[in-house]
Amino acid sequence: MKLDLRTIIEVPGGRVPFAHTLETERLDFPQVTAYTAPITAQGEVKNTAGILELTGSLHCEMRCICDRCGTEFERVKELPLQATLTADPEGSDDPELFPLEGDALDLDDVLETLFVLDMESKFLCREDCKGLCEQCGANLNDGPCGCKKPIDPRLAVLEQLLDKKDD
Repeated sequence: MKLDLRTIIEVPGGRVPFAHTLETERLDFPQVTAYTAPITAQGEVKNTAGILELTGSLHCEMRCICDRCGTEFERVKELPLQATLTADPEGSDDPELFPLEGDALDLDDVLETLFVLDMESKFLCREDCKGLCEQCGANLNDGPCGCKKPIDPRLAVLEQLLDKKDD
């Protein structure tokens, strides 16, 4: 979606509100199995002393797979939006500046970029997820699995000494 900003580019204090639903085809993450509701964003672009600033919020509901235990879980993501816009894309190499296309802003590009940059590198069903047992594959969040802890081969000889004492 192109957001027309020509009415505020030369008007300090000018504002252009927006409400937009983001398409998900370019937001493909291996841990996200589905977006359970449309990704919505709302906010405004404001001209503050000649600097265009986008502010707002983004709401996303998704079904994810935990990176530690493999359990599927629901996640709601609320993302505050803040981006600085520039009319001169060649004048700055700053990656935090988003260029205008003439007098318009490619809102999809800005929102997708902010969403991807804020996405977690690890998806966990909960902060204290214990993961899976290395031996039997049981989900340790459900309780201990009962597997014996493997013995370090360097200490196996000492275990033989303990076995002889029991005789």
